[in-house]
Amino acid sequence: MVKGNLHPVTQLIRKAVKFFESYGFDVFEGPEVDSEWYNFDALNIAADHPSRDVQDTFWLKDGKLLRTQTSNSQVRYGETHKPPIRAIVPGICYRNEATDSGHEVMFMQLEGLYIDKKVNMGQLFWILDEFYKSFYGPETKIRFRPHHFPFTEPSLEFELKFQGKWFELGGAGMVHPKVIENMGIDPDKYCGFAFGPGIERPIMIKYGISDIRLFRSGDLRFLKQF
Repeated sequence: MVKGNLHPVTQLIRKAVKFFESYGFDVFEGPEVDSEWYNFDALNIAADHPSRDVQDTFWLKDGKLLRTQTSNSQVRYGETHKPPIRAIVPGICYRNEATDSGHEVMFMQLEGLYIDKKVNMGQLFWILDEFYKSFYGPETKIRFRPHHFPFTEPSLEFELKFQGKWFELGGAGMVHPKVIENMGIDPDKYCGFAFGPGIERPIMIKYGISDIRLFRSGDLRFLKQF
């Protein structure tokens, strides 16, 4: 009998689940088809924000959409759980854009959410640093730089130094008080952080994969390497 092996994306998701569960995080699977409220409005994304355009979002005939980010699960999870909240949401996202070696209409994202009293940026820096060290090794270096996202304030992007080069991994920040309020949680008492890096990109960096489309190509020559 010829044994198969796990897809590289599945391997990384399992490592992420094991890592975050060890710190008390739940694993949540939000819906891929969702409402405009959870994907945009509840996340403090303005009605005229360009991400809502048909050029970026796959809109369905019933007014629903294919989620553009796993952040659609933040408010949905927060509505049904009381702080302290710790959750990760690995899942598929969809963007209506042209494909090339670095972009796909379907990609995997790993959402993280932590809400409690006295949560701070230092905790966010620490857990992201520890997570990527668990994947790349103890000498891994992560750096952060200011950015802007409607659902976090302050917001940042983080990068990984690998083999002498810096690579962008994703966005993060402190959850915007409006988003916490939309969960039915008092933002004057609670705060939190969130992060949402891609899953394919860290694998591409580690193994020198030049084309993201290979992950869904079904090419056994590619998959057998893992």
